[in-house]
Amino acid sequence: MMPTPDILIGARAVVFDAYGTLLDVHSAVQRHAGSIGPDAKPLSDTWRQKQLEYSWVLSLCGRYMTFWTLTERALDYALARHPNVDPSLRPALLEAYRRLDAYPEVPATLDVLRTQGLKTAILSNGDTAMLDMAVRSAALHDHLDAVLSVDPAGVFKTSPRAYDLALERLGVDIREIVFVSSNRWDVAGAAAYGFTPVWVNRTRQPEEYPDLAPVQVIDSLGALLR
Repeated sequence: MMPTPDILIGARAVVFDAYGTLLDVHSAVQRHAGSIGPDAKPLSDTWRQKQLEYSWVLSLCGRYMTFWTLTERALDYALARHPNVDPSLRPALLEAYRRLDAYPEVPATLDVLRTQGLKTAILSNGDTAMLDMAVRSAALHDHLDAVLSVDPAGVFKTSPRAYDLALERLGVDIREIVFVSSNRWDVAGAAAYGFTPVWVNRTRQPEEYPDLAPVQVIDSLGALLR
């Protein structure tokens, strides 16, 4: 067995964000980049930006709807914002988003963590049906002990009620969870909540939220094991 990295000493579970952390949110557009043309990257960036923005606005308003609905509405906005993209691609793009690619290091990383005796779980804004299809299509289901949607909380991350779900399901203490996300705002939420947060900064984004810092910054999930 590999030696336990310092960040995992004392942990009993590693909880991952799904979209952007385990699953490549831009792979949906990349599959159709040839049909989309030069606006492929701007379209994908806008789609993701609005998907998240809608979740934050609804949470602040005290309202909730499924993340899949927000994903559809965000794509509609992105297509309107980039009118050179053929809108007839909408169904194909949504279908591709249901079946996003996992980052290549994900399965092996999850397996090693489990051999270390750690529980592995997802805690995601994605609704239950959306997550189930994504996890199964990426062949990750057998690598995880739990797949948790914020649906039962009726509010999106970074609400503490969303993070409560991991404690309730996994039956561990708050300080025994290492929380891993590629989204800096999610890392900030996890830090405020009391988890041990790790930021997967694949694209070398600048630091934000200095008062809610990660305990470690890594460039891929495999770095968790070093």
